Amino acid sequence: MNRTVLSLLALLLALAALAATAVWLYRNQPLELSASPVRVRIDRGTGLSAIGTILEKAGLGQPGWQFELAARLRGDGHRIKAGVYEFKSPITRQALIDKMVRGDVLLSEVTVIEGWTFRQMRALLARHPDLTQDAASLDEAALLARIGATETRAEGLFLPDTYRFSPGSSDLEVYRQAYRQLRRALDDAWAARSAGVPLQTPYQALVLASIIEKETGRDADRDRVAAVFVNRLRKGMMLQSDPTTIYGLGETFDGNLRRADLRADTPYNTYTRAGLPPTPIALPGKASLAAALNPANSPALYFVARGDGSSEFSDDLVAHQRAVDRYQKRRTP
Repeated sequence: MNRTVLSLLALLLALAALAATAVWLYRNQPLELSASPVRVRIDRGTGLSAIGTILEKAGLGQPGWQFELAARLRGDGHRIKAGVYEFKSPITRQALIDKMVRGDVLLSEVTVIEGWTFRQMRALLARHPDLTQDAASLDEAALLARIGATETRAEGLFLPDTYRFSPGSSDLEVYRQAYRQLRRALDDAWAARSAGVPLQTPYQALVLASIIEKETGRDADRDRVAAVFVNRLRKGMMLQSDPTTIYGLGETFDGNLRRADLRADTPYNTYTRAGLPPTPIALPGKASLAAALNPANSPALYFVARGDGSSEFSDDLVAHQRAVDRYQKRRTP
């Protein structure tokens, strides 16, 4: 009797070991993908059975019911994350489910450069192959309304940065991210502003930051460039910024700024109009936001490009004219 019981126990243990081995082999056997990589999209709310069908049709090398069974046996039936996944050979059933439980989704990215205009950003997003073009038919005001912005002009409202998203995401989501990032960065810079800066609102700081962004050739000069414009605002002087004037010319600007252009009055011509222009002229980065509100302690009122990316700063017109003669006129053919 005891020998029979022991034999049965031994058999059961052997069967259990065999079953465990079979399960381990099943979970850890590499799948035969129809191609490598295989990309699939799982939308929010997709059930486990439907996910299995999606994987099967995509060529993941297993019937959908096998994926569903394996996920349920692991207790992961409700832990699969939505998103776009990319699977490469070799990959096992275990690794595939682990990846989807972690939410290790495929992300695309787009980089918006400091100093770009909103038009350039919009063109970049419009040609990105992984974005759904929901903003294509929207004008500027409608686009801003869709992302929850209260402003009516888009220029300057999006923070230059690299933004990541799941392939197939709406372009409006990237606009929304960039707008929220800009609002946070502007609020932080405004809260840390120096006392006595002649700016009344965060939006004015954004306008000035956009000018600083376009006028700065070398990062080390940024706070000194800011000081020149802040000093001019304090004294009621014209800002006399070429980039603002060029922005006002719009598509008519051919790359050559002429004296006649400096005399052509537009809301953005800071040679003919005092104070700040009505809107930003570009998308400023965090460094320019900080510089606008924390300029260098400098009496400079002028600067001129040296030709190597840096600028020569002057406290008065006589010194500035000498700098212009030295760095600009010598390069004139």
